[in-house]
Amino acid sequence: MAPEDRSRPAGPADAGVAVVIPAKDEADRIAATVTAARGLPAVDLVVVVDDGSSDRTVEIALDSGARVLRHSRNRGKGAAMETGAEGVLMVEEHEAAAGTVRPPRHLLFLDADLAETAKDAAPLVLPVLEGTADMTVALFPATRLRLGGHGFVVRLARDGVRKATGWEPEQPLNGQRCLKRAAFEAARPLAPGFGVETGLSIDVLRAGFRVKEVEVPLEHRATGTDLRAQMHRARQFVDVARALAARDLGPAVRRTWGDAVDGARGRAKEMSRKIGQIARKKR
Repeated sequence: MAPEDRSRPAGPADAGVAVVIPAKDEADRIAATVTAARGLPAVDLVVVVDDGSSDRTVEIALDSGARVLRHSRNRGKGAAMETGAEGVLMVEEHEAAAGTVRPPRHLLFLDADLAETAKDAAPLVLPVLEGTADMTVALFPATRLRLGGHGFVVRLARDGVRKATGWEPEQPLNGQRCLKRAAFEAARPLAPGFGVETGLSIDVLRAGFRVKEVEVPLEHRATGTDLRAQMHRARQFVDVARALAARDLGPAVRRTWGDAVDGARGRAKEMSRKIGQIARKKR
């Protein structure tokens, strides 16, 4: 059954929104991201989770008006998201102890490198506030045009979510998401590392919550095509595969693995050829 058809009681109309921003070495963009996030509808709290940065991310985030939680070492995106949600809960417990009782805030997760474009995340928030969705997932128009969703990691995640839930997301790895607190809690513990978005989609849908993709004009730093970018995609693939295997989708992982290995070999050969050409030109 399509996720939009699933019903769930709407949350309290006066629930606010807390923005959680996992960040690692984002000193150049975190100020703009936090400032933009603070201006979004119903947002009254921004929490940055510094995941083992070695630059000035913490200081700049604090100066920009965010509350900051810090991991002493890099623990991955999934752990950062959980830490952020726990931080929001702690704030609410302090508010309640001081006499301010309010419904749990919805959680809006944004990447730290969105910079000024984070101001355009409002369409993610509104369906959750209005009770027409329990989780929204962003669609980036620029990514849609540039990649068309044909990367091997995207295919693995998309096929895994479809096999597990019957819903086929267009951008299954998009980390910009707004959730009702109950939907987030239903997905805990989150999948580790870069498998977090895939696991989150499966767990939220399996729990009967409604999920909706929403087009938003956001843009973050491009991953690129160099060796470092290819290593990043390899780590993504492994983390997504683990998230699927943990959700009883091992056969889907194995089928896609063969296609991915063939594709990776082809890219490695092409990269080796280009390096050889560059070396010959320098002689």
